[in-house]
This record gives sequence, C-alpha cells and structure tokens, in this order.
Amino acid sequence: MTLDRVPVGHSARIVAVDWSRLVEEEAQRLQALGVDVGSTVEVAHRGVFGGSDPIALGIGRMTVALRKVHAAAIEVEAA
Repeated sequence: MTLDRVPVGHSARIVAVDWSRLVEEEAQRLQALGVDVGSTVEVAHRGVFGGSDPIALGIGRMTVALRKVHAAAIEVEAA
C-alpha cells in the first residue's frame, strides 16, 4: 500500500520509496526530515481542499506536511 492511502490516525512503516518520482531537492528534504525506509509515520491529518492535500505526518516528535503526490511514491506496511 502507498502512504497516500493510509487512514488518519493509523501508523505505517516505510518499506520503499520511489525517489525517481520526486524532484531531487524534494527527495533530499524529505530524507533530512526522516521520511525514509525503516521510519514509522502516523497520518495525523489530511487537508480538506483539493483531494485531501496536504497530508500531515507525525514522525517522532515532528509533524511534516507532505503532498499527496509525494505520499503516493512511498510504499508502506502496517506498523
């Protein structure tokens, strides 16, 4: 399953990221924020406009906003 399909309030572990689907600078920024293989994330909130964009992820003690197109490039499994 991809991260964009995880319901609000659920956690998931990142098992793969298709970095080629992202602009290099965006990929580097996400990795610096901890969005990478092995990380556990929780979908904290989804935007209400434009198809639920952005998605707010809890990563450790941080909250990171992620566009739905970026979340679709991240493969996850239930945590």
